[in-house]
Amino acid sequence: MNIKPLQDRVVVKMAEAEETTKSGIILSGSAKEKPEIAIVVEVGPGTSEVTMEVKKNDKVLISKYSGTNVKLDGEEYIIVRMEDILAVVD
Repeated sequence: MNIKPLQDRVVVKMAEAEETTKSGIILSGSAKEKPEIAIVVEVGPGTSEVTMEVKKNDKVLISKYSGTNVKLDGEEYIIVRMEDILAVVD
């Protein structure tokens, strides 16, 4: 099943949380921070006021509590508005 976002919405999937720190310490499940970096899965067409500035497979930084969580075919996605995407990460 596919998700096709409407207007200025973007479907993203959260990137996996780091399991080790830069110094090599392994983190337990409760110690991991929720990542705010997501991968763009689908992009809506935009509106006359909003131009879509991201494309499929971009890594983006999103607002921490933004969007609507959706579970589809066992996968978890978040549908956010273009304005909730703060930056593209290289």
